Amino acid sequence: MARVSQQHLDARRRQILDGAASCFARNGFHATSMQDVLKEADLSAGAVYRYFRGKDELIAAIVTDVLDTVRGILEQAARESPPPTPDVLVPRSLARMREERPATLDGGEWMFPRLMIQVWTETTRSPELAAVLGEGYDDVRRAWGRVVESYQDAGLMSADADTDAVARAMIALVQGSAAQMALFGGISERTLGEGLRALMAMGPARADS
Repeated sequence: MARVSQQHLDARRRQILDGAASCFARNGFHATSMQDVLKEADLSAGAVYRYFRGKDELIAAIVTDVLDTVRGILEQAARESPPPTPDVLVPRSLARMREERPATLDGGEWMFPRLMIQVWTETTRSPELAAVLGEGYDDVRRAWGRVVESYQDAGLMSADADTDAVARAMIALVQGSAAQMALFGGISERTLGEGLRALMAMGPARADS
């Protein structure tokens, strides 16, 4: 029997994760059955269960995959000289996520923001998923911290700025933007960049002449 290549195995795993993510984003975790995932991925039960034992493993794998992608984007940015400023980096990160995870729902809505909301909700009932998300969050926070340090090294930010505080604020900005996309729509990477540039340009209030 011919040996299955790692490339084939990775592609099959991605096919399963993408199918599951579409189902979860569309209907939520609890309204989605494994049969729904099989149908979405167009695979047999044996093909899927070879990789994942059930929904909980699928959810954890999707979360880990997304956070690993985000961390990779930030680590690359931290190595740039000069590093991209937040008004460039945050929209770029979201755009890269859209490129790498382009799946949309039936109406053309980008799937990722709605899936993120589903994950947050699910962590309130699943300690196991909360642990996975917490570990991934810590990794992303450290990656943002390295970006902040690169700002300091380039003289773009005060050397005594609290690195972790800035990292947490940037994470909150990205999460809040994704939440707006999921709940209300109407916000683009360009809009986000313009808003950030305006905030970054703030200075002392001018006295009336």
